[in-house]
Amino acid sequence: MSSAVLDRAGLDQLVELLIADGYRVIGPTVRDGAIVLAELDSGAQLPAGWGVDVAPGRYRLRRRSDAAVFAHSAGPQSWKQFLHPPRRRLFTDDGAGFEPVEDDPGRYAFLGVRGCDLAAIATLGTVLQGTDGFARRRDGLFVVAASCLEPGGVCFCASMGTGPAPGPGYDLSLTERIDDDGHRFLVDVGSEAGAALLDRLAHHPATTAEQDEARGAVAAAAGRMGRQMPVGDLRALLRDNRESPHWDAVAERCLTCGNCTMVCPTCFCTTVEDVTDLTGEHAERAERWASCFELAFSYLHGGSVRVSGASRYRQWMTHKLSTWHDQFGGSGCVGCGRCIAWCPVGIDITAEAAALAAGHD
Repeated sequence: MSSAVLDRAGLDQLVELLIADGYRVIGPTVRDGAIVLAELDSGAQLPAGWGVDVAPGRYRLRRRSDAAVFAHSAGPQSWKQFLHPPRRRLFTDDGAGFEPVEDDPGRYAFLGVRGCDLAAIATLGTVLQGTDGFARRRDGLFVVAASCLEPGGVCFCASMGTGPAPGPGYDLSLTERIDDDGHRFLVDVGSEAGAALLDRLAHHPATTAEQDEARGAVAAAAGRMGRQMPVGDLRALLRDNRESPHWDAVAERCLTCGNCTMVCPTCFCTTVEDVTDLTGEHAERAERWASCFELAFSYLHGGSVRVSGASRYRQWMTHKLSTWHDQFGGSGCVGCGRCIAWCPVGIDITAEAAALAAGHD
């Protein structure tokens, strides 16, 4: 389908139409010193004029000299929280026996999904395709992707093949441009639903020059990644380095806090917990996120299998980059860099992979 161009008012209109169509529009906004994902009431809540500076163990907002709304890299949250919630009630019992909890969050529209996160949604779909909760949330999802033109200091999506241009899976994709000709968005259509919505928006067909300029900006962004994974067979690298002493070197820094798994857009592990109130008249069972860094995660009768920090970090990284291929047919890492930025001691998964590749201890 041919490309089109929206102006800044057209983006606000897009949000309005999605809300009018009954979608819960989720997009980036500024809150608590970060760009977070939240339900939007209008396009005015987008983070206009905000960028971010990120590095291992560091994330800071900064003011921009323009009013760009998508000129920031990944924040602390991913879209996973809406499709695979951190906590989900399964059953409740108020004295009449356990009853299943109806789970109907409504229809979501995601606005501003980057290539790495679009790939993560697809990865979660492969992992959780048989689970009713994920399928119900993903059903009817409308995705407005956004090309990443200013990758952050911890981004490495280009080396993982997931960005900076959004891959398949979007309904509409936006490439933001600001120059002497104004503030506008090149729109690519990825579905019939996307085409139908675009027809209701004020827009004009994109010229060849507009398309070439926008595509060139995305291509240039691929060369400005802050990180990259080492070239080679990561699957074999992790498999062959199971007994490497480098895991002990990582463990000397790792706090086993689990931050990396909480911010990761593809980590999917859960556990089940049962709770009651103080009166004993109400009980419920819930599913919540778990982490392979928790000591109890690998508990079997008699104790935990992975007791050391080295074994737990090795499990996480080896699963993400190696054994995920065996289970799900591809890598579990999309190169968003969140695990690097939000590690309190700045452990860098790309640096650890490079160290293993170089044979460093």
